Amino acid sequence: GLIVGRGDNRKVIPPDEVYKLAALHCNYQEIADWFGIKRETLKYNFRDIIQKAYSDTRQRLRKAQIDTALKGNAVMLIWLGKNMLNQSDNPIDSDSNQPLPWQDE
Repeated sequence: GLIVGRGDNRKVIPPDEVYKLAALHCNYQEIADWFGIKRETLKYNFRDIIQKAYSDTRQRLRKAQIDTALKGNAVMLIWLGKNMLNQSDNPIDSDSNQPLPWQDE
């Protein structure tokens, strides 16, 4: 583990444990509280590990969403279409929004 703090406040913090907590999307304060250290100490020593864990979790969630959608989950297909493909229920720039032509005969 990594030794952080000074004097009586010295603690050994295992980086893999920090990663596991961050992968659960615990915030900096929650992780610092878990180990009984200051938030700034955690941030100074483990920022890269925490950011990597956050990124890895977002990637795993995105993959799970896409896998769910591709298995035919209509709700997830719609949600991903709106959020990743900028699709909408009510297209703004579409010919379908124009009034039908009026013809008097």
